[in-house]
Order: sequence, then C-alpha cells, then structure tokens
Amino acid sequence: MKNFTLLFLLLLTQTIAFGQSNNATLKGVIKDQNGVPIDMVNVVLKEYPTLGTTTNANGEFLLRIPARKQLTIIFSSLGYQTFQDSVFAKREETIIKKIEMPEMNLELAEIIVREQRRNGGSIVSLDPKIINSISSASGGIEAGLKTLPGVASNNELSSQYTVRGGNFDENLVYVNDVEVYRPFLIRSGQQEGLSFINSDMVSTIDFSAGGFNAKYGDKMSSVLDIKYRKPSNFKGSASLSMLGASAHFEDVALNGKLSHISGLRYKTNRYMLGSLDEQGEYDPRFLDFQTYITYQFNEKFDLSFLGNVAQNQYNFIPQTRETTFGTWQNPLNTKIYFDGQEQDDFQTYLGAVTANYHPNAYLNLKFIASAYHAKEKETYDIQGQYYLNQLERNMGSEEFGDSSLNLGVGTFLNHARNSLDATVYSFAHKGAFNSEKHLINWGIKFQHEKINDELNEWIYRDSAGYSIPYSDNQVNLFYILNAKNKISSNRITGYVQDSWSVPVENGDLYLTGGVRFNYWDFNDELLISPRATLNYFPSGRKKCRSVYLPAGIISRHFLKS
Repeated sequence: MKNFTLLFLLLLTQTIAFGQSNNATLKGVIKDQNGVPIDMVNVVLKEYPTLGTTTNANGEFLLRIPARKQLTIIFSSLGYQTFQDSVFAKREETIIKKIEMPEMNLELAEIIVREQRRNGGSIVSLDPKIINSISSASGGIEAGLKTLPGVASNNELSSQYTVRGGNFDENLVYVNDVEVYRPFLIRSGQQEGLSFINSDMVSTIDFSAGGFNAKYGDKMSSVLDIKYRKPSNFKGSASLSMLGASAHFEDVALNGKLSHISGLRYKTNRYMLGSLDEQGEYDPRFLDFQTYITYQFNEKFDLSFLGNVAQNQYNFIPQTRETTFGTWQNPLNTKIYFDGQEQDDFQTYLGAVTANYHPNAYLNLKFIASAYHAKEKETYDIQGQYYLNQLERNMGSEEFGDSSLNLGVGTFLNHARNSLDATVYSFAHKGAFNSEKHLINWGIKFQHEKINDELNEWIYRDSAGYSIPYSDNQVNLFYILNAKNKISSNRITGYVQDSWSVPVENGDLYLTGGVRFNYWDFNDELLISPRATLNYFPSGRKKCRSVYLPAGIISRHFLKS
C-alpha cells in the first residue's frame, strides 16, 4: 500500500508540472535572397533581451520562448538587413519560421591616411594607443616593443627585453630626457616587478634598435625615448582586473601655470603562477606611484619634477613539484616535496628636477638634476626531497602512467642571504640651437655611483645518503658563494651633434653626425664614439617632418614636391 501511494504521488507531481509548463518552441531556417543559408545570425526576443540564440552553418535555429504572450523576434547579422517578426504561441506549441534576409550595402566613412617623417635616423615613432592595446602578462609599453624586429624576451612575466642578441641591461630608457635605470637585480633573470614606464601617462614613444644618434647614451643595444604629457585640463582613468589595478589623474591650476599628472599601479601574478608545475603559495605584490609636475614661470622658463616610488615584494612557499620527462622507451617521473620559503623585497626611488630655459625661438637650454636609490633583499631557505621513478609504459596495463620502479631518492637545501644597496646622483646640461639648415645639439653629464652588494648563498645536495661532491671524511656543499662588492665611482659624458639638411634635385638629404665621449674613473678609461646617419627623403607629394629637440623645441619643415 505504501509503494502504491508513493507511485501515485509521483505521477500526480509530474502531471501537475507538465500542465504548468508555460513555454513554446520557435525554430526555423534563415537564408539570403539567393536561397543560401546564413550562419551566425542573432535571434533575440525584443521583450526579453537575455533570451536568444544564433543560427548554425545550415542557417537553422531553435529557441524556447514564453507562451501566451505577444513577442517580437529580431533577426540581425552584419552585412544583412535586420528583420523583425511577431509571434504568439500556445503552451508547448512549435512554431516554424522561414526567414529571408537580403544583403545590405554598407557605406564606410572616408579614411584619410597621412605620412609623417621625422629626422631621427633609425628612430621609430610608435603610437601609444596601439601599444597599450597589445595584451601581455607583463603589460606596459615593453609588451609592444617585443613585437618589433630584433626585440625578444625569454620570459613573458618580465618587462625586460633584449635587442639583437644584447643583454637586458644594455638598453637605454629616457623619460622626459631623464635616464631611467632598470633594477640592478641581485641576480639576472629575477622578476623586477612593474616596469618604470606608466602607460597611462605616456604622450610619445620613440624607439631605436641600434645605430642611434650621438645625443643618446653609451649603451649600444637600443634606446627607448618616452615623453610624459603635460595636461591641459582635468582628466582621469581607472582599471581593475584579476592581475592588478591602475588609476591616473591629471589637472592644471594657477591659471594654467601649474600642471600635474600622476599614476598609481598595483600588480600581482599569483593567479598565473599558481598554474605552474611547482605548486605552492605564490604572493608577488608590485606597487608604484609616479608624478610629473610642471610650473611655467613665463614663456621662456619652466621648472618640472619627475618622481617615482616603487615597492616590489615576492613571497613564495613551495609545496610540491611533479615533472614527467624522458623518452617513450624510458619514461621517467620526479616528484619533489618542499619545506621552507622565499622572501624578496625590491624598493626603488627616483626624483629628477628639470629647468628649461628658452630665451628665443632658436635656442633652448635645459638643466637636469636627478637621484636614484635601489634597495634589494633576497632571502630563502628551501629544502626539497625528491623521488625519481620509472613509469609503466604498457598501454594495456591498468597501471599505465604510474610508477613501476623507484630509481633513487635525494635531498637538496638552498640557502641565500643577499642584499644590494645602490645610489646614483647625476647633473646634466642639454642644449639645442636650430637654424634654417642646421640643428645643433650638445650636452654634458656628471654622474656619481655608489653600490654595495653582498652575496651569501650555498646549496647542499644529498643523493641516496651521499653528499655531492662525495668525500669519505667530511660533508661538502655543492655550491658556495660569498662576496662583498663596494663601488664608488664617477662618470663624465658629453656629446656634440649636428643635423644638416641638403636639398637635392629629386628630394632632400639629411646628414646627422656627432661624437660622444665617456670617462669613468673606476677603470680610468676614456672612450670616444663618433656616430653618423644619412637619410634621404625622395620628393613626391608633400610630407611633414618634425624634429624633436632634446630641449623641447619642435620645428616643422615641409618638403615641397
């Protein structure tokens, strides 16, 4: 009797549920005026925008719609005229539609493409809007640079890049004529956190992969010349994602004499690092604040300040790591169990004051005083116990892919207490004189460096009860490094450069020549580097060439046909 009652209640529930259904089915096929099915057509209810579907490759669609309601169905697709239809369906009724959507002729607005040439030798100008649209794990301006010929990077989480086989620290970076130093880094290849360049504040980007003019420094791989903009009104932006957040604001005050632009950024890679073979608790945190302030005393003189404060922390507690390697004939697997943690802390500070004097339309003088300080710490004690196993390769076995034989066990212990403290002061003067046919640039810079680097790290390895390297009377370490380096040195650099325009019959010829000198008292060595570039612009239609002076003057020349 109990079973019969339960069965009766179940049937009654299903009957009530079926009777309460308040939906219907709309299906059909969509073709063009030639009878060809159209795929990817959007089918949406006007009254319920969240209810919709798309047609398949055969132009067919199926959609569950509310019953006993007057509905408007919208059919839309790019390149076809939008079509609307009305339906009223009873409960569980199936309505079949055959829709014809004629093609639509699209008239695009006129697009004007203009060419602009600049007398920069091998310098290439990049559009900040396009560069910022390139997605990358590291983000920033460097993500766009890595797409250029000759530029490469072996770590997508880092903003570092190499040019034509050079090293990471052989690239020059300038922001508003102030040389920016990459993190010194205790060891090359470590994550340096955020790039110095804040893409929200960038106005222009110039880049050269070698062969640049004498006005740039002595690192020969590449030069990246960034200009932060001077705002003209109030503006701001903000962004938020799983990988971090950023915000910037800019404004003017004191009747336009005072302008400032500032940006704050936060970044973390913890969610990306969590997908690595080495499982553990990743907690990298990168934070920085930048500001660029300008005060215009009068038409001839202005004073600006560029500041940056950055703190990059990297905390890691490893747990396990499992890696499969070898060949089909000899598949191997290793699993490591970790104890310990790593804590890294990188702090950098930069401040630069620039005085710009423009006495007349031809002469510009600039004086720059800057200070940079980096403080880095790297500490870790990580122990790993590993097992090396041979895997079952018989595909018919239930244990396929599992460990079939243990080949060995071992232990390693990594220890480090490293620190670096670096301070750089510099004083520079840059000038430019512009005439009808000549553009003369000159500059001189004094730089004082003080670096204190201490390294204390070692590695212990044990395999099957034997310390490596093996000794029968003592325990040896596999690797030891103890070093203390202190450097206090001075550099003096300077350059003179002339850009000379020569009109020829079928175009214009531009010759840029100059010489640099570099003296470093650490090795008491004087280097002299002459440089020259030749550019020819053939005549045709009018082109606009803009010459950007280091001092900030912009002179425009039109090349006549």
